Amino acid sequence: MRRTCIPAIAVLVLSLTLVACGTSSAEPSSGTGGHTYTVGVLTDVTGPGASVNGSSTLGVQAGIKLAARSGYTIKEIVADTGTNPGQVLTAAQNLVEQDKVLAIIAVSAVTFTAAPWLTAHGVPVLGWSEDGPEWLTSRNMFSPGGPSDPAKGATTLNKFMKLVGVTNLGVAGYNYVLSAEGAESFADAAKDARIKVGYLNTTVPLGSTNVQPLALAMKSAGVNGFIGLLEPNASLLTVQALRQEAVHLKAAVLFTGYGGNLKQAGLTSTGAGNGVYFALQFEPVELHTAATEQFQKDMRSVGVTSDPTFAEYMGYLSVDLLVHGLEKAGANPSQADLITALNGIKNYDAAGLLGRESLNVGARTPVPAGVNNCLWFARLNGTTYQLVPGAEPVCGSLIPSIDNSGS
Repeated sequence: MRRTCIPAIAVLVLSLTLVACGTSSAEPSSGTGGHTYTVGVLTDVTGPGASVNGSSTLGVQAGIKLAARSGYTIKEIVADTGTNPGQVLTAAQNLVEQDKVLAIIAVSAVTFTAAPWLTAHGVPVLGWSEDGPEWLTSRNMFSPGGPSDPAKGATTLNKFMKLVGVTNLGVAGYNYVLSAEGAESFADAAKDARIKVGYLNTTVPLGSTNVQPLALAMKSAGVNGFIGLLEPNASLLTVQALRQEAVHLKAAVLFTGYGGNLKQAGLTSTGAGNGVYFALQFEPVELHTAATEQFQKDMRSVGVTSDPTFAEYMGYLSVDLLVHGLEKAGANPSQADLITALNGIKNYDAAGLLGRESLNVGARTPVPAGVNNCLWFARLNGTTYQLVPGAEPVCGSLIPSIDNSGS
């Protein structure tokens, strides 16, 4: 049984949920006859999770533009969790009981605190499955990228590591359950592919930026690859420290930091991030597909001109998934009707941002490395991201022998 975890930076680990390429094949076409649907946005506007999740509100606002094109009027009410487990339940209850929202969009590291109450009261929840396993089991909770399960292993990242020449891998994660599970699963998957794991650390103190011991240990182990399941600043500081120790990395792979998040990681982030690979769940905007072009156009309409953050992807796509549910549920559905409709969506393509892939929403298939175990990789060169040839995306398969649940 997987243990419950509280930490705010679970937000950063579960960017490990990552995916594939294309244009939308299932855009809703029916409108709502002037009805306005009110949704609550439960997110980490302040607190430790804000550096990654705070931008989700902009993604929701851009998603509302998408919804309007299909005839759906969405009104959002934002509730700040403070990245505080003691605050999130009250925030969720206020949205449901006082604001009478139809559904909640949750992009928060501490959603798990409110999840049992939301499930018991039959409230549809859409968002990022970053905080715990309830997205796998609760039939009222839906993520556009599928339910994350870092305890499982997939061959996806192994394929990428071999593509870029990594032969000795270092992996670092925080000292809490979801981060530890993810770090151990990546290490186990690498070993399964006969990639040496020279260094594995699942005990990094939450919030620590004392990365010199990590760099020295990895140098001693002779690593030439690094996976950081840490918040962006700590991961980039680790890369910087490795370079200062003259460790030649074939690849440093991070799951947070792409787009606007890099700017929030500190003044030296661009320099430290230069040459780093970022794994992504959805099509990076550098692909310039019809779907990514529309996404960027919608983001620009709410003032975002840089590459989008992952939280912005999730806010945007949560609205898109909601609209698909509304279209399937019919006019003015109850919360129960909406939950039933969302569970019936079998070929969701995330506004085209899953490309050739699609998600069976109701199946709740665990995604250790994204929908159908597909990841895109973008490499930061100077101040711009470039696609990695042969990784557009990389798709793998589950490794049945790997399960670090509750480790």
